[in-house]
Amino acid sequence: EEPVMIAIANDHSALEMKKEIMSLLDEMGLEYKDFGAYSSESCNYPVFGARAARAVASGECEFGILLCGTGLGIGLAANKIKGIRCVTCSDPLSAELGRRHNNANMLSMGARIIGPELAKCIARAFLTAQFEGGRHALRVEMLSALERGEEIE
Repeated sequence: EEPVMIAIANDHSALEMKKEIMSLLDEMGLEYKDFGAYSSESCNYPVFGARAARAVASGECEFGILLCGTGLGIGLAANKIKGIRCVTCSDPLSAELGRRHNNANMLSMGARIIGPELAKCIARAFLTAQFEGGRHALRVEMLSALERGEEIE
């Protein structure tokens, strides 16, 4: 069985937090691909969010973790890529339910909003939760239908 591969990306404001998340992934025995940014020089979060999101959407990576100042911009960028369901979270329960109920395949967090220990708790909750399917599968399919431009009512 192929090891689970995690895409990780950030902007300049979240370089240090990315290092913390990478150490968590190492601790959990999960492989990852780092899609940048690689320095704290000012950069554009959509570039890095899209890089990681395309890797998840293509199947190159199973899940993704994105980091910027608030987690909002990079998460919005990811959600523009077809097939991505990125949840921006500042607490572990939202991250867990994002996986269990929304079958989220990416998580975004804000380095200026939460600290590194909380970020690691949130990432762990996201990565260890499983999609429950059932009644939630219909709703996730409705999200896909909206993405395809279809009516859902």
